[in-house]
Amino acid sequence: MLIVKDCIVSDHLADLCFACDLAKCKGRCCVEGDSGAPLLESEVAEMEKALPSVLPYMTEKGREAVRLQGVAVRDKDGDLGTPLVDGKECAFTVWADDGTALCAIELGMRNEKLGMTAGANSSSLIPNSSFIKPVSCHLYPVRVEEYGEFTAVNYHEWDVCRCAVAKDNPNRKPLYEYLREPLVRRFGQEWYDELVAEVDRMKKDSRAKK
Repeated sequence: MLIVKDCIVSDHLADLCFACDLAKCKGRCCVEGDSGAPLLESEVAEMEKALPSVLPYMTEKGREAVRLQGVAVRDKDGDLGTPLVDGKECAFTVWADDGTALCAIELGMRNEKLGMTAGANSSSLIPNSSFIKPVSCHLYPVRVEEYGEFTAVNYHEWDVCRCAVAKDNPNRKPLYEYLREPLVRRFGQEWYDELVAEVDRMKKDSRAKK
């Protein structure tokens, strides 16, 4: 494991090569699971602010789920997450023509920055917003869990991401590099720089032992 400030970081971030392959996995991580995408308390207000610009990209069932449940719900453990449609996919899931699950939040936020809308009134645009989608989605397959005095940063391994780690995937790169943007978003540039330094130190130690 790696220690970065008050975080315990899994070695997987340093030694696992990864790259999402949507052509194969079809975005199943947006559909499968027991609950919606984990949310930070601070993200609820951002979700509510972004909602008018996201609604045009959502499915009818997704909009109804949000109307009835709100942008965030608490699961049986009291943790915040996005609502689900009929207990299945995240309410913000939309479908590409080939059946790939996409994120309506990301579509709405990224298109806003380009000045594009999907039938929404231009007054709903948030051009200065840095919110793209919940940071837990941005970080996936890394999961962050708080344990009082420390934070665990772990790789979530399951068969959905088998194609992402396959050796014939030409886009793979070390996980900490692949997730640089969301890691900086979640923890800050200083934290990320320290992580890179710890990875380099670990690799040097490993080579010295051979």
